[in-house]
Amino acid sequence: MQAASTDKLMQDLRVVVGDAEELLKATASHGGERVQQIRARAEESLKGARERLEAATHDASVAARDAARQVDSQVREHPWTAVGVAAGVGVLVGLLLGRK
Repeated sequence: MQAASTDKLMQDLRVVVGDAEELLKATASHGGERVQQIRARAEESLKGARERLEAATHDASVAARDAARQVDSQVREHPWTAVGVAAGVGVLVGLLLGRK
């Protein structure tokens, strides 16, 4: 599900970039109704991309908070296991850094 959201967001951003390029090309050569139509499309695309980006950011922050709560809960339920895991990770990092 997360990959689908990311792909959709990237697709929306590509549309925005394409519309912005089209707007620049149209503005450089002439003005009028065509420029207004392209600007309207670009504004719609940008609005949609912003909404999706805000939704994706919100979903990511909610998922991060949930993960942090789960980790906190596990550490509180099994404190000595958490200490052991942290010590093991520290030893591995120390060994890897010591090899350089």
